[in-house]
Amino acid sequence: MTEAVIIDSGGANLASLQFALERLGARTVVRSDSQAIAAAPRVLLPGVGSAADAMQRLRRSGLAELLPTLRQPVLGICLGMQLLFDRSAEGTTECLGVLAGTVRRLEAAPGRPVPHMGWNQLTDLRADPLLEGIERGEYFYFVHSYAVPASEATVAQVHYGESVSAVVRRGNFWGTQFHPERSASAGARLLANFLRLS
Repeated sequence: MTEAVIIDSGGANLASLQFALERLGARTVVRSDSQAIAAAPRVLLPGVGSAADAMQRLRRSGLAELLPTLRQPVLGICLGMQLLFDRSAEGTTECLGVLAGTVRRLEAAPGRPVPHMGWNQLTDLRADPLLEGIERGEYFYFVHSYAVPASEATVAQVHYGESVSAVVRRGNFWGTQFHPERSASAGARLLANFLRLS
């Protein structure tokens, strides 16, 4: 049975993520101790709320130092993806620095409120094992007020007034700005792809 550790980031989506993975046949545990996370075959970093609060929790638990050194597949989700970057404009927070770049606030406009909340389509997909079987134009569920500009780490984009990163990767680190655990069959396919990574 596939195993994965979900980092206890204090977010409200932990149970739904755990349930989505277990529906795919994975055995999961939610942990915040460095030893269990370092030994896990796969690690997921979910997150909701503020970058500053999340980084404070990671620093207190020693995970801010551990996470960038991991060699197994790591998937950051929503705020968890943003924490993989150098910094966030949300309170000028220094983040994990796995990926180069600064997370910035989305700009609201008439008919385009912030947060960006709801279903939106992926564009500009690059070939990647995390996206196997997922096509351009498939819908995923987003809830976010901050985003990462497209860069060399971007594997897929989403358009919300501008194009921003929807999926990113560097080496064994992946991130999704959307919530795969809330994205129906397309999200389940992405999580199943993650569980096959080694």
